[in-house]
Amino acid sequence: MNKLRLGFAPTRRFTFSKEDAHKYKNMIRKYIDTYDIEVIDIEDMNEEGLLYNDTEMAYKIADKFIREKVDAVFVPHCNFGTEDTVAKMCKEVGKPVLLWAPRDEDPLEDGTRLRDSQCGVLATGSVLRRFNVSFTYIPSTTIEDSIFKRGFENFLKAANVVKAFNSIRILQISTRPADFWSVICNEGELLEKFNIQIYPISLKEIELKTLEIEASNSEALAKEIEKIKGLVDCSAADESSVKRVAALKLAMRYYIDKELCTCAAIQCWSALQESLGIMPCLANALLTDEGIPVACETDIHGAISSVMAYAATMNQKSPFFADITVRHTSNENGELLFHCGNFPVSLTKCECKTSFNKHFLFDDHAPGTHEGEIIGGEMTIVRFDGDHGEYQLFLGKARGIEGKFTRGTYVWVEVNDWLEWEDKLVTGPYIHHCSGIHEDVVPALYEACKYIKGLRPDPVDPKEPEIKAWLRGSI
Repeated sequence: MNKLRLGFAPTRRFTFSKEDAHKYKNMIRKYIDTYDIEVIDIEDMNEEGLLYNDTEMAYKIADKFIREKVDAVFVPHCNFGTEDTVAKMCKEVGKPVLLWAPRDEDPLEDGTRLRDSQCGVLATGSVLRRFNVSFTYIPSTTIEDSIFKRGFENFLKAANVVKAFNSIRILQISTRPADFWSVICNEGELLEKFNIQIYPISLKEIELKTLEIEASNSEALAKEIEKIKGLVDCSAADESSVKRVAALKLAMRYYIDKELCTCAAIQCWSALQESLGIMPCLANALLTDEGIPVACETDIHGAISSVMAYAATMNQKSPFFADITVRHTSNENGELLFHCGNFPVSLTKCECKTSFNKHFLFDDHAPGTHEGEIIGGEMTIVRFDGDHGEYQLFLGKARGIEGKFTRGTYVWVEVNDWLEWEDKLVTGPYIHHCSGIHEDVVPALYEACKYIKGLRPDPVDPKEPEIKAWLRGSI
């Protein structure tokens, strides 16, 4: 994915120190340049590179940010700032907005105050509300304060989620399996509410493209086979199965690229096994590791969940799509996250390889899975779901624990209160599927919902008051 593009529009007011406003503008710019993002500034908009006292300038800056396709706007108040021009510019741009004021110094000996930056943020917040502009703010702190650092980084993650969410285009490979009523989705509603676009293809199309690639014996296919053998223990697999899985992966990638899709959902059983004689699990895993999350069982909402989780890590960590399966027999808050063999290969526990295998649930034991335990550690569990026209985002923290060996790809986790989790999962709009990611991104996903109209965050751990306290730096 392209880097996040951040519009940088520092603001001042004419009644306070111009010199100090410039000093803080430069200090802030130096700080944000340390991040792996593209910064679009306003140095070419006026002689100061600051937003102040000029309605015409506000709209010119907005035009530039729109033209440069910024994903978010950062408006640090380098002194009091000019709240109406800030609000007009942000309204026009229509992207996530971050407000912050560097903490003010003591008054000078003669009683003069140089900036009153905190006061300006209070004014701007009020005017943004009048303009119906959603915004994020970081409490007034020094730029060295950890509260600013985590607030800024959390905003970047939230903005990246919004960017990814607003660009979701899903390759749907066939319909949902007939028995899987739980993965029903409303395609028209997803388009109308969120502009989420679904591009469906049939199993026949993916079958024909797979066989075409397999027969080509191309260099790309040879490289994919070599890649699989380098990542997965294929000692028990026959060459034809490995080759066909590689061809299937390339066929899926062909349609993903052709239709500019950001993720996919596939009917992984059981018609595919009858047409191609393989499972798509490993192909799904390989694509997910390439930044294209793939959900099983044509779970459209699952694909959306994975895209959001991935974006919340700034596209740095691979999500895994899992069944919430069985409780741990000796840990009351333990649970098994499992799926047949689709977890990203990069998440494999230790330094060992997973094993290319045959599916253990089917009578014909079709090959194409890879099996093994993935790493534990800190995780976030995410589920986008909805019914009756209302959509929610389940959010919770988990950590990996020891548990019994099982087939497929899996990890045992512990949560804060499983009975509360189960109650929410069963009685909410959710199902047995979730997406996991190895990072605590609950605050980022919570904040992202502020900018996604029609999506309500539904956190179980931490709760909403705790998230808000974290965001403001109280904990």
